Amino acid sequence: MTPITEVEGRRLALSNLEKVLYPATGFTKGEVLHYYATTADVLLPHLRDRPLSFLRYPDGPDGQVFFAKNVPPGTPEWVTTAEVPRSEGPARMVLVQDLASLMWAANLVTEFHTPQWLIQAPAEADRLVFDLDPGAPATVVECCEVALWLRERLAADGIEAYAKTSGSKGLHLLAALRPVSSQRATEYAKALAVEAEKAMPRLVVHRMTRSLRPGKVFVDWSQNAARKTTATPYTLRARAEHSVSAPVTWAEVEECGDAAQLAFLAPDVAPRVRDFGDLLGPLLDADRAGALP
Repeated sequence: MTPITEVEGRRLALSNLEKVLYPATGFTKGEVLHYYATTADVLLPHLRDRPLSFLRYPDGPDGQVFFAKNVPPGTPEWVTTAEVPRSEGPARMVLVQDLASLMWAANLVTEFHTPQWLIQAPAEADRLVFDLDPGAPATVVECCEVALWLRERLAADGIEAYAKTSGSKGLHLLAALRPVSSQRATEYAKALAVEAEKAMPRLVVHRMTRSLRPGKVFVDWSQNAARKTTATPYTLRARAEHSVSAPVTWAEVEECGDAAQLAFLAPDVAPRVRDFGDLLGPLLDADRAGALP
């Protein structure tokens, strides 16, 4: 029998709580739900008002993994949805606005992916993102070196950057922007990626061609496009272990000499939040948003 629980007055059927989703570590679906419930205070502000793309892995990362953007069948009527413009025609997508909606979505077993714009202004980016993706034998250690260069370069334009792990191999850099067209944000990000490659030609590549990547860090600027999404801060990832896209301090980036130093699992997050609060909280403060030059 599927247990029914109540979250903020909403009745939820939470299924298969004993199911092991991460065989490498024995992490269960119940533990996934507990992680999201205890991380909600810092996660929800980064989800709110951003249409959600689901990367679902209901049988764990070794099972079927698939993207879903449209409202899933069986979505409760109390979950907020909104029509989102797309080049192929408008679509209806989910907005996770509260704890009940978060727990419903987590029960589907999903990575949370969100765009760099809010539903109120889908044509305007309010965040800038760089996805730093290392090509073996490069690791997150090399990503940190690139991140520090980008941080200084962004600061020269009056833009304050913050970092998080991707929850996979690399690092994400994010910055709050005064609203600007997604096209303009993309052009700016690409220009900085090209500049980074010129400054560090042995370390950085800005083109997506995979043959160019071994031993280098691909500075992916393309996720600023309106149609693209990035793993949301604090989301679990569909990896062998129950890894998290976790915010990190700049001191941790500066001191990183081993990839293991910036690898965080779900149980690591609550102590970090107690120690640091939400390290990406400034992204939510409109007064701290930078203006593109």
